[in-house]
Amino acid sequence: MQGVEMRMPTIEPNGAPGIDNERYVTRDGLKLGLKHWDAADPVAIIVALHGMSDYSNAFAMPAPYWTQKGISTYAYDQRGFGRSPEPGVWAGSEVMRRDLRDFVDVVRAQHPGIPVFVLGESMGGAVAMTAFAAPPVPHADGLILIAPAIWSWRTMPITYRVALWSVAHTFRAMTLSGSGLKIVPSDNIEMLRANGRDPLFQKNARVDAVYGLAYLMDEAYSSAFRIKAPMLFMYGGNDQIIPHAPTKTVVDELGSNATVKLYSNGYHMLLRDLDHEPRWADVANWVAARARRGMAMMAAAE
Repeated sequence: MQGVEMRMPTIEPNGAPGIDNERYVTRDGLKLGLKHWDAADPVAIIVALHGMSDYSNAFAMPAPYWTQKGISTYAYDQRGFGRSPEPGVWAGSEVMRRDLRDFVDVVRAQHPGIPVFVLGESMGGAVAMTAFAAPPVPHADGLILIAPAIWSWRTMPITYRVALWSVAHTFRAMTLSGSGLKIVPSDNIEMLRANGRDPLFQKNARVDAVYGLAYLMDEAYSSAFRIKAPMLFMYGGNDQIIPHAPTKTVVDELGSNATVKLYSNGYHMLLRDLDHEPRWADVANWVAARARRGMAMMAAAE
């Protein structure tokens, strides 16, 4: 979905209490759900993008930990998800990338001089990868990918490709459910049950949204070698959502600017698994090191 009003993107209050008392207003006037967790004296900021079916609450577990390390986190509900307009409707990868670029600029304007890093989980990782792969890239100091959604059309089974294309172009609004697939996204059962009770966590997906995600994953699969930003890439050995083969292909294409972390006991929801704290620490340590390096370079240039 795209609105018609063109304006300067901004963050504005919505009158709600707590960490979600603001909204991200896009350049076309849509009001997207927003949460942020603020460090008392931040040394860096993470702009976090959630995955498919999810929303900004995806970062409610790690963000308070990061605030203790001096890192603030901003997470907005991407179009069609959470509290944003028209839940379930696929907005399109280009406008999702535009929202990311604009939001990074908004956060930078609110926090001048503080390094900003983009973190993308699953679908959010694919949005971030493709945004960083071609100009204009987000004005950020680095990229963190958590089990990014990467899968080439060429490597998908032909029956899957044909069926998805046919249904997506014939019954666009038909919904699909993951029930019965016996896929385990995390070993944190209580967290998964909480998502099941959360009315903002989508339990079904429209076929055209699944098709849009597949197209985005293909874009991300082909974009890795074009990303020049410093990068932290994290993936779990037990990931049952994103196949290992395309992930390995992408990792092999990453340049020397990438730090790759493989967690043999990790599932798709790496930051919400039971063994989550070492992974939160890996993110915080990488961000802090990159932030210190960036600040030193700025000081040397003055």
